[in-house]
Amino acid sequence: MLEEKVFNDYKEALKGKDSVKSSILSFLRAQFMNLAVEKKKTKLEDGDCVTVIKKLVKQHQDSIEQFTKGVRLDLADKEAKELQILKAYLPEELSSDEINKVIEEVIRETQAQGAKDMSRVMKEVMNKVSGKADNKLVSDSVRKRLSQ
Repeated sequence: MLEEKVFNDYKEALKGKDSVKSSILSFLRAQFMNLAVEKKKTKLEDGDCVTVIKKLVKQHQDSIEQFTKGVRLDLADKEAKELQILKAYLPEELSSDEINKVIEEVIRETQAQGAKDMSRVMKEVMNKVSGKADNKLVSDSVRKRLSQ
């Protein structure tokens, strides 16, 4: 499980005195624990872990952008290193071609006609590609396809 992998990598980072990796993995573990308490579970499923990691990835991307604008390249560099560590725990993302194939399949299954069916198509597509594709990319692709 992903949660166990993060914990084991955290222990290895501590042993190897890798301060950047150990600090980001410690923070990630804390986020996992917070979600587990919120959901009243002792162990999180991989899908929940991926959701937490994606949230942190988005936060780091925003931070990098803000630090770069503020000419704080030292902080932007630190965030970029942490971002690479976090991305290693995400499943490989689908290509835009693979996403478009899923969209076409869902449109055939749901018999969607146009933009009015966007929410129904999005719901089904996200169920099939959850955690493997950027939500914004999927949304833009569905909107583009349904507007044709």
